[in-house]
Formats: sequence, C-alpha cells, structure tokens
Amino acid sequence: MSFPVYDFLERRAAVGPDRITMEDLVTGKKVTYGEFHHRAGRAAALLTELGVAEDDTVAILCRNRIEFFELLFACARLGAILVPLNWRMPAAELKPLMADCGARILLFGAEDASAASELCGAGVMLVDLDDEGLEGYPARRDGLEPAEGRPFWPADDTWYLLYTSGTTGVPKAVIQTFGMCVGNHLNIAQEIGLRADDTTPCFLPLFHTAGINLFALPAFILGARVVTMPGLDAERLIRLLAAGEVDVIFAVPAVYQALSLHPEFKELDFKKVRAWACGGAPMPDLLFEQFAARGVTVLNGMGMTETGPAVFLMDRANAHRKIGSVGKPMVMSAVRIVGQDGRDVGPGEPGELWFAGLNITPGYYNKPEVTAETIVDGIWLKSGDLARQDEEGYYYIAGRIKEMYISGGENVYPAEAENQLADHPDVLEAAIVGVPDGQWGEVGCAFLLARPGRTVPGEDELKAFLRERIAAYKIPKYFHVIEEFPRTASGKVQKHLLPDPEDD
Repeated sequence: MSFPVYDFLERRAAVGPDRITMEDLVTGKKVTYGEFHHRAGRAAALLTELGVAEDDTVAILCRNRIEFFELLFACARLGAILVPLNWRMPAAELKPLMADCGARILLFGAEDASAASELCGAGVMLVDLDDEGLEGYPARRDGLEPAEGRPFWPADDTWYLLYTSGTTGVPKAVIQTFGMCVGNHLNIAQEIGLRADDTTPCFLPLFHTAGINLFALPAFILGARVVTMPGLDAERLIRLLAAGEVDVIFAVPAVYQALSLHPEFKELDFKKVRAWACGGAPMPDLLFEQFAARGVTVLNGMGMTETGPAVFLMDRANAHRKIGSVGKPMVMSAVRIVGQDGRDVGPGEPGELWFAGLNITPGYYNKPEVTAETIVDGIWLKSGDLARQDEEGYYYIAGRIKEMYISGGENVYPAEAENQLADHPDVLEAAIVGVPDGQWGEVGCAFLLARPGRTVPGEDELKAFLRERIAAYKIPKYFHVIEEFPRTASGKVQKHLLPDPEDD
C-alpha cells in the first residue's frame, strides 16, 4: 500500500500564511502561502467547472509564472494530471504530444496564444491565462469558491507528466509522482542545505524537471521563497545576484556560460549565494575554474527526468580536488554501474548507470513496453548513461551509450575530447559525434563554437592541442565551426540534429 503524501501546501499555509511563497520578478507581484493555497483551491474549482475529473490530463503551454504552480497544486487536489508542453516546439510537434497524453483542455499564456490556437480542435478546449474577459481564467477563477480537494495523495499517484527532451528521438511522457517529489526534496534539500528563509530563482523552463524541482518544489515544502522570471534573462539574473537576493541557485552550463561572459562578472560580489549547483549537461572544467577564480564553487551534479531529478551532487569539500566528478549518490538513491554482461563493474571500469529509489519514475505514460525495457524487475532504471567510479567512490559521467563510437577497436567517449577542446582559449564549446570511416570503422567529427571575439584555429592546431592531452585514437578526424548548437531545455546538445558533415 502506498504511503500518503499530505497536502504540504495546505500545511505550509497553516504554519506560515503570511510568508511570501512566490514573487514575479517582472511584474513585482507577490503571493503569500496563505494566498497561494486559496488561489490553488480556486484553480481546482475552475478545472472542476470545466469538467476535469480524477485521472484526466490537463495540458499547459506557458512561460514561467505563478499560475503554473497554482494549477500544478490544483491538479494534485483533484487527482488530475498536469502536462507541461514545450513552448519552443511548433504546433506541428505539439499536436502528437496532445494526442499522446489525451488532454482535452489546454491552458496557455499570451506569448503562446498563436501555437495554442493551432492546437484547438478535435475536442480540445482552450483557456487563456491572461484574458481578463468573462471567459478568461483570472476572472472566472476569482468568482469561485476553493475546491476542497483530497486530504492526501498516494505517493505512487501520477501528479504530472514531463516529456523527455529528445536528444536522440521522439519524446516520451515520463510519469512524475508525489513520492518522487518527496524523494527529490530529501535528496537535494540536505545536499545544498536549503532553509525556510532562502530565496531561489526559477527561470529554467517549466516543461523541464529542473524548472519545477530545482529548487521550486523543495522550496514549497520548506516554506522558502521562489522568484520567477518568464525565462532566462542573464541581465535580470545578474541584477538579482548583485542585489544579494539569491541564497541558492541551480542552473545548466549554458546559463553559467552566459553569466561568465557578462561584462560585470569579474566585479560582482557573489558572497550572498550559499549554494551553486549545476546539471543537465556536463560542465566544462574551464568554466568551473572561471567561477572558482571568483570565489564560487559550483557543485556539479547529475540526474534525469526519470529520477525526479536529483541523484548526484558534488560535495563542496572535494569539488576542487575532483573537478569533473558529479560526486556520490544522494541518500534516497541507489546506484549501480553495470557492464554489458549485466554485472556490476569495478572501480575505474565504465558501465551503464542504473538507478533505484523513491525518486525514480514508475515508467512512461501509456507505454508499458518501453517501461518494461527501461526498468529492470520493476526496480532498476537503466539510464543509458555511461559512468565510472574511482577508488574513493566518486562518479564521473562519460556520456550517453548511444554517443560512444568505436574507432580502430577502441571505445571512444566524446565527452572526454569535448571537455579538452572547451579548454582551448578560442573554443567556447564542442560537440563530437562518431561518423563512418573506411579505415577505422568510425572516427570523431567535432562541431565547435568560437568564443566571443575569437576565431577557432585550423584542424592541425586543434589536433596538436589535443595530442598533448589525450590518446591519438580519441582525437576527432574532422572539425567544423558552427554558429549555434541545437539544444534541449536543459542545455544538452541535440547531436542528432547537428549538420551532416557530408553536406559541407
């Protein structure tokens, strides 16, 4: 029998009704826990009026805003399932997702009205979050009495769905449960020392697990303050940091890169920020060192949409000694590194990461076959990520299994050469894929972004640079400079969308 997760928003509102829970950095709007609890109840009443019942899916297409979280908790009270959609996708890509999850109601913000209008039809009802008229969400909600809702939520109940970022193909809807929320909170809150009087920014997109869980939902549980902005605005974030308004922050490497390139980066005082965390994609060693030179220790971590997401986060005491490591598994997560023979490998040997624990998804929505292939014995989640563990128990991520290529009989993990290339003074970032080769079977093809104001050198100089750092078989054969990488919401490069080298 599943243990109950009580309505922690209701309890938090009862304990500290006048504490600020969320603040919109653009509009200046502030909402207390008491007000937020009441507004979520009225949102639940609106959904009920619109015909939403237990187990129904409700889609939402919007930028970061307070109403998103109100609707998230409204669905929790009704036993309905919220489905955040990726506003970066065109309507043509969203239509299959709407069909896949079966949502008949789509709530949307003004920025995404055009895409929402294209999704209307075939029984889909649109609800405008910004329309102040009779049919609009705010006006209708304000005239409703809050819905009572369920007093507790079974830990294994589906709360919301998150479609995978699709680094290799078609997105799948990952089930997110109340138990996963608790597991993630227990993992991350103690690792970063999250406190009730903390403020954390919320700028990563809410169709991604980091936007919801790092650190918004843990902050809700503790009674902390979440400051929202529609999306990443480096200038606004810099101003927030400069004002000493941030205590803990999570960001992806692309965000840290943007901050490091800001003209004021070398002058700002970052002492107020107690914890800096990074994940979503590997953080280049050079970027870590740039922040270290400013007195900032960025804690590198790793997780997945399927893991709620927090599994690893480097400890501050060893972050500089173990640059590149994601640390050790957090207390609510069990981890194995499994070889091709299905057995656990020893220290130093690469293998696939398998996860188990309260924070692990029970599977993929309406996809039992995919769930059975991914979760072994209903317990161990096969991540698809390659990793190794050193003699002290620290983990290092080598990259996705599908990204590994074999050159001259040797396994090559692109992350190693990518990290070294990012250390070149003229290279901002690198992405390497394996391509067919008549002599070696496969060889590396590197795509490079130039640092602002710099020019990436030629192939010979880059190969000479790498020969001093890594084995010859790991050095890419081809090098291409491009203007921009195709990325997921977490900043990962979508390598399957990189240009075909043969088209040059």
